[in-house]
Amino acid sequence: MKKQISLEGKRILVTGGATGLGYAIAAELRDCGAEVIIASRRVELLKKASAELGVSWFQLDISDEAGISRAAAELEEKFGPIYGLVNNSGIQNNKDALAYTPEEIRAIFDTNVFGACTLTRELAKGMVERGTGSIVFITSATVYLGMSRTLPYTGTKAALSAMCRSLASELSPRGVRVNSIAPGWIETDLLKESLARVPERRALVERRSMLGRLGRPEEIGMAAAFLLSDAAAYITAAELKVDGGTTVSL
Repeated sequence: MKKQISLEGKRILVTGGATGLGYAIAAELRDCGAEVIIASRRVELLKKASAELGVSWFQLDISDEAGISRAAAELEEKFGPIYGLVNNSGIQNNKDALAYTPEEIRAIFDTNVFGACTLTRELAKGMVERGTGSIVFITSATVYLGMSRTLPYTGTKAALSAMCRSLASELSPRGVRVNSIAPGWIETDLLKESLARVPERRALVERRSMLGRLGRPEEIGMAAAFLLSDAAAYITAAELKVDGGTTVSL
């Protein structure tokens, strides 16, 4: 197991890797020996995270669908073939379901779905040619819950969850595994700030968790490291819930 869980010699791209879950995922992949590249559109945050983590960085605007093909080619030209991809970048906009404009909904789908799928398509071409690779989509526990004020966000994550299985059916026979992780409430800086404004919500979330607490960012990172490693060589088209049991508790 120790040998199989190692990511030595594997070059892995983590989108949205400068902050939050992406940062934690990058840290765990690095600790497992991977050559990690973090990507984001915000250069200053990338430089800071890169220096802290000791990993490489690449500027990428996942919402710029037209530029992703060019960026993917530049990425592999600069760093070499990409073995693994963690599609973590995402945005949300919390408001009442009936208040969203079509433009707001499209913006969330452009980043969370179309951008992720376009980048996956471009990098998966090389993986298929080499006959090896692993792709992980970060979805959300909201896929399994009727959560208010998250209509388009939940829609995008549900789309990725379903497309993960479809993509796996095509790519797995060609050597590329495709899986997803559905995080529950994970204690990132962003969530801490949100729950601090509504203390009773934090108590509600903790009560719903079978483990009685929020998740830690590194727990998502360790799940991603496992799915990207050879220890998960017989796992594809799966969605791993890392949610403390919140999606099945009463």
